[in-house]
Amino acid sequence: MAFQLAYIGLGSNLESPVEQVRQALNELATLPLSRLTAASSLYASRPVGPQDQPDFINAVVALETRLSPLALLDQLQALEQQHRRRRQRHWGPRTLDLDLLLYANDQINSSRLRVPHPQMTARAFVLLPLSEIAPSLNFLQQPLSAWLERVEKQGLERLPDA
Repeated sequence: MAFQLAYIGLGSNLESPVEQVRQALNELATLPLSRLTAASSLYASRPVGPQDQPDFINAVVALETRLSPLALLDQLQALEQQHRRRRQRHWGPRTLDLDLLLYANDQINSSRLRVPHPQMTARAFVLLPLSEIAPSLNFLQQPLSAWLERVEKQGLERLPDA
């Protein structure tokens, strides 16, 4: 199988979120049959859903991979488990959240995976970091810039580079 380009969203708001995301960036660079080609800056964002939780740290990476979409999802979920992720409530706090946003130009709608990620076009914490690493990207028949123009900034703040 040839390399396919995938984009992955990262988020954390528990147990030192900046460190959780930075560690996950390093771990994504070691996934089998894959190579990390770009990583955005880190961004702070308010939570989506329940507001009785800490703010999130978010980033987006580009990954060239020979893994199938479901095999990549398995690897991402294994990393979440290594970070002790617990799914206690929808949109609740988490140590690490890894979302497969895009996989090549594929559209996938299965019980385990939906690509493009169904909420990504409404989330500044996905679109802004994605635009940093792939400004000319097109998906769902529109340029990323058009999606970004439609979304509110939602209190998103780029963290200074460390």
